[in-house]
Amino acid sequence: MSAQPACVGLLRGLLGASERGEESTQAWVAEQFAALGCEVDRFAYTSLGPGVGCGPAGLGASEPRQCVVGRLPGAPDRRSLLLFAHADCEPVAALERWRYPPFAGEISAGRLHGWGVADDLAGVAAILAAAGAVLAEVRRPAGSLLLVSAPSKRRARGIVEVLRRGYRADGGVYVHPAESERGLAEIKAVTPGLLRFRVRVSGRPPDTREPEQTPFAHLGVNPLDGAARLVAALRMVDERRAGRVRHPALDAAAGRSTNVHVTWLACGDPTHPGRVAEACEFGGSVSFPPGERPEDVQAEVAAALADAAAGDPWLAAHAPTLEWRDTVPGAEVDLDDPLPRLVRASVREVTGVEPAINALHASSDIGHPILFAGIPTVGLGPRAGDLTQAGGADEWVDVDDLARTVMVLERIITTWCG
Repeated sequence: MSAQPACVGLLRGLLGASERGEESTQAWVAEQFAALGCEVDRFAYTSLGPGVGCGPAGLGASEPRQCVVGRLPGAPDRRSLLLFAHADCEPVAALERWRYPPFAGEISAGRLHGWGVADDLAGVAAILAAAGAVLAEVRRPAGSLLLVSAPSKRRARGIVEVLRRGYRADGGVYVHPAESERGLAEIKAVTPGLLRFRVRVSGRPPDTREPEQTPFAHLGVNPLDGAARLVAALRMVDERRAGRVRHPALDAAAGRSTNVHVTWLACGDPTHPGRVAEACEFGGSVSFPPGERPEDVQAEVAAALADAAAGDPWLAAHAPTLEWRDTVPGAEVDLDDPLPRLVRASVREVTGVEPAINALHASSDIGHPILFAGIPTVGLGPRAGDLTQAGGADEWVDVDDLARTVMVLERIITTWCG
């Protein structure tokens, strides 16, 4: 494929830069944007911190991160397009499981292997290759083209920072390989909202100095009992919501549109099983469909916990604490709108396949332009897999599908911007 050598070379360049860290990577991207003739804006910002909501209103301070924006200005009366991806440089670990050098971009059986290529260096490379191919054919698109490399991992939400600085477009494409490993066979046009929570339940050890407290257990209050009561209440919330909250795309994809999911519990000391803990913590997450407000879901969960606590004398007097760790609203675009129609048609022209809709990737970055700036946004990307950040090794991207992704982006740019 004609696009393959260019995007493979760019991806290998990104890998080499990423070995030196995020600042080096974004400096390399800025050089590529400048070489395309873009107006380049490279800036640092402080990303979201632990426990801070990730929605448009939930920004907080944490570590410094780097964003790069390349802008090719066009006529104001023509449609503008935002193409964005993230070039995070996550800490390297567990290399003993890798068979390939993590930063060399070695190709085997049609797959290019490298640290972060699927999440999301391939997206940045595809954007650079597509913009370069379009500019080689025409002087520049009629409408403005906005190219963005913004970090996403560790609550970075760089695309939100880009939008906060005033950058706008009439449509957006988030270039990221699908975690499903289906590549261009699907696009993202719906993303469920996601809430993460933590609950702390207090207890009271029995009044004894004996190291083995079991004979006195009835004189204390085991916080595990209170936690079990609250977890049962959340299970009831989950069942009620599953029968009441519906969304056609989520129902079709998974058979339900919402889940209240308790996933961990920490209580006591396993080396001293006879002792009563002073407190117990548990937590999990809630997924919910676009259109449902996060604050309404939070209120429903909080009310269920409060009702369960009110029915227990100890919990009524020692109220559990509920902490929301992340708050990401759901988002979607109308598939009949011009941009989703164009994306689907472009994929169909290049691959011969009508792409399905992946509606189950919660808190996808497609949601930020939609919610923060009203920019209709769709996600797509090449076939890739074994994501390092999901516990995989030898992370890879299919080089032929990467080339096809570039071809799809070329069609989107030239058709949308003119």
